[in-house]
Amino acid sequence: MSIGETDPHPRPLTVEDLERMPEDGSRYELVDGRLDVSPSPTSPHSLIDTRLSHVLTGQAPEDYIVLSGPGINFDADRTHHRIPDLAVIRYEDYEAPYLTRPPVLAVEIVSPSSVFRDHHTKRVEYAKFGIESYWIVSPDADDPGVLELRLKDGQYRETAQVFGEAVFETDAPFPAAFVPHWLMAPDRTWRRHVYGGDAGGRS
Repeated sequence: MSIGETDPHPRPLTVEDLERMPEDGSRYELVDGRLDVSPSPTSPHSLIDTRLSHVLTGQAPEDYIVLSGPGINFDADRTHHRIPDLAVIRYEDYEAPYLTRPPVLAVEIVSPSSVFRDHHTKRVEYAKFGIESYWIVSPDADDPGVLELRLKDGQYRETAQVFGEAVFETDAPFPAAFVPHWLMAPDRTWRRHVYGGDAGGRS
């Protein structure tokens, strides 16, 4: 239930209202002043988040920042607020407490409750906001994958989809490569393999 639903004169919620949400591990976002709540992430979700952040930070040029779970205000009224799992921004676009300019990359890690949101709702919203690249990571235990979308003429076009132990390679927003399998494999040697051998030049 949103704050507005307890008010005799419901109003659109803003990011200021989110400060009154319980600290229960859930993710609280806003869509046109309405609350959109996601459950706390599972262990596989968190593992992918941590490893992908490590991979992107290690391959990013110095003028980029990789952020985990940044809040982004999509409008001046602060009634549309999203929190991608990961985002990449240029240093000059960093703001506090929330971002207001489009990241160059947003990443969502799919959970059972977020399939439609990540593949459809956020795909439309992120394109409209002008996020140049959008990755959707599917944490399937047997065959994890990455879908890469790039913005063209105001809509996302699918440019790559890679699964398992194949190497995902891209040049947007900067050259990067990694193997989806090693983002979530419960193996302490993952750093040796996540770049696909010599891909990325790291071990």
